[in-house]
Amino acid sequence: MWKLSKEHKDIELRKAFVNTVDELMQENEKVVVFEADLGGASGTLALQKKYGKRYIQAGISEANMVGMAGGISIKGYIPFIHTFAPFTTRRALDQIFIAGAYQGNTINIWGSDPGFYAAANGGTHSTYDDISVMRAIPNTIVLAPCDSVQFEWCIKEVAKLKGVHYIRANRKANPKIYEEGSTFELGKGNVIREGNDVVIYSMGGLLIHALEAASELEKHGISCEVIDMFSIKPFDTELAINSAKDKKIAVTFENHNVIGGLGSQIAEIIADNHICTKLIRIGVENRFGQVGDAEDQRKEYNLTSENIHTKVLENISR
Repeated sequence: MWKLSKEHKDIELRKAFVNTVDELMQENEKVVVFEADLGGASGTLALQKKYGKRYIQAGISEANMVGMAGGISIKGYIPFIHTFAPFTTRRALDQIFIAGAYQGNTINIWGSDPGFYAAANGGTHSTYDDISVMRAIPNTIVLAPCDSVQFEWCIKEVAKLKGVHYIRANRKANPKIYEEGSTFELGKGNVIREGNDVVIYSMGGLLIHALEAASELEKHGISCEVIDMFSIKPFDTELAINSAKDKKIAVTFENHNVIGGLGSQIAEIIADNHICTKLIRIGVENRFGQVGDAEDQRKEYNLTSENIHTKVLENISR
């Protein structure tokens, strides 16, 4: 099982992707990599040099890449594809739906730099809607790892399974949350901090900021539980119910539109199960992406520990 890391130094997630897929390719000749002209950005050019024809450069033709990946899976191949998150989930959506999920084919997708991580690449490369799109497709798996340890586990786990699997993760390093060798479970969230008054649900690169907010709120005598909901689909409904029903406030905190993402999932569960806990959804408020430094954009969209802190203090009943 998982253990929390004692230090927050991590490797770049793109390095974790290349190292993990390299390991899978060594073990199984059926593992194949597709790239959409971003081998330099993702680091996968190292796999092209090492594996030759098992690395397919599709160029800036994402829909064709998805179709090819679904097609070779019919013959027993295990395709991993990469491009920036909006180009998998928006530009190639029909191919993911038809050539992948509808036909029961296998496509393992890394959608990189979701949300504000698009940074200087701008609004065209930003996606605050990929979770809402991908979780709406039947039989998909949608994952949002927070660090290289969890990312590695996600890659190895989906390699064992058939179907369409979407992993959203930035390319550069996040603060490390989990110890090396930690293992996880699809459909299960991880309570990484216990608390009695407030529960904060988060995932991906924002998880560290959720922990920071919990530490600050503790100074005000407010006990916060923090849950890593990296498995967006399948989702840990039971944990969501049990953690919300006895709290004063539930908070969702995500690098995604508040519409259709983690906030929507928790809202649906709370409503369906008649839970009276007040819900605060913190995410991007129905806006497009923009050009700018990733950290500056994170603050622009109020995806900060300070915003969690303020919202909780404004809404909690003593």
